[in-house]
Amino acid sequence: MRWTLIPVALLLASATFCFGQEAYYFCSAPVDLNGLARSAISDDATTAQTAITTLREHGPDGLQALLSTHADLIAHHCDISKSPVQAAVKVDDPTWDRLKTALDQVSGQRDCHASRLFWYTDLEQAKAAAAREHKPILSLRLLGKLTDEYSCANSRFFRTTLYANDEVSEVLRTRFILHWKSVRPVPKVTIDFGDGRKLERTLTGNSIHYVLDAEGRVIDALPGLYGPKPFLREIERAEKIIQQAAALPPVEHERLLMAYHRERTDAIQAAWQEDLSKLGIQVVGTVPARPMHVAQNIHNPPLAAVAGRVAITKGFVEMPMVAAFNPGTTLEQATTDAVWNRIAMLHPEDGALDEASVALIASQHPTATAAAGYAISKSVVENPLVRMVRAFQGSIALDTVRNEYLFHRQIHQWLAAGSTTNLDKLNERVYSELFLTPSSDPWLGLMPADTYTALENNGVVK
Repeated sequence: MRWTLIPVALLLASATFCFGQEAYYFCSAPVDLNGLARSAISDDATTAQTAITTLREHGPDGLQALLSTHADLIAHHCDISKSPVQAAVKVDDPTWDRLKTALDQVSGQRDCHASRLFWYTDLEQAKAAAAREHKPILSLRLLGKLTDEYSCANSRFFRTTLYANDEVSEVLRTRFILHWKSVRPVPKVTIDFGDGRKLERTLTGNSIHYVLDAEGRVIDALPGLYGPKPFLREIERAEKIIQQAAALPPVEHERLLMAYHRERTDAIQAAWQEDLSKLGIQVVGTVPARPMHVAQNIHNPPLAAVAGRVAITKGFVEMPMVAAFNPGTTLEQATTDAVWNRIAMLHPEDGALDEASVALIASQHPTATAAAGYAISKSVVENPLVRMVRAFQGSIALDTVRNEYLFHRQIHQWLAAGSTTNLDKLNERVYSELFLTPSSDPWLGLMPADTYTALENNGVVK
């Protein structure tokens, strides 16, 4: 047998090197992505799944092919969702249902038709894409999966308030590489009313966005829910510091970042004090925030109620205002729940939702949307959709100021000290000390120790 040596150049000329989100592989010929996009909504499940898998492997190009090929169908259904009366009418369209499924699987995110974003689930592949495209990485850590309806509450809110927002979506799609990773499954509860009705909810859990450079180094982190404008402001600020640090030698690179975090820590504290001053609350002799600690002992975990209060705004709380504070009072001590609510009211724009986000909310709540459409002549106060959106926007504004002033400032302090630079270690610290859901507690605070329930094995089913 004779072996023929084929020049490498000839091999490269005769084969197409394809980059996929899940793997690198060789294709014998260029792949017809538009043809695959058509097959992805086939009523034959095997054909559709094969096409979806291949489109996913082609990364953002695969998603773009799906979006482009079915642009008319997407526009038709998204336009319907923006009309309150029409959105209230359930349109049975199996083709649309199959397209939504395909979009979510190819993109790696539920409600992709609203966001049009592609998410990597392998950080190394995200870093490779970031290096190729000279972009920073936005890495989301969450409980559950971004593709699931029942991921943790804040990650669901991200899909509505941030990813569906037209301006946020454009910035993320064009200037960032997106990645998500599940920290752990999200706990769910089902309440059976015994008459055929069931209520399903998730319990506890929180999410955080990390801004990374192309090498995966943590530049900044946004803990919990932020409104669209503050979210954009913070990730663009991090993007700018990445660009400034890119050409610096390692030592100067670290000095720049540490100085940046010190400056941001001071700026956040100053903004917090300014808000208190606007409310007529003077904090004399403010001292640095006390370190936040959480028990790491599995037998003494933080309660889920405490973690839940950290994760999700509980709404406007009525309680007496404290008129004066003693010297040495910390900002945390000065800012009661009632004060937080008043601070949020100073920043209503932080919770503002755009038309695209409201449209997605409307599509998720057809009953409220229908009532809105049929009650046009009535007072806007009677409009359930408007009330829902208004209340949600107030909750977003409240979460934003609390997360920025409390948690984001703490993260800046950690990064300024250089004590936590590894992404996984920082994430563990965030979930333990800020979100109060340490990995050492398998029950996420939902099964307090030494509590008698009169149930066999405390109701634990294995």
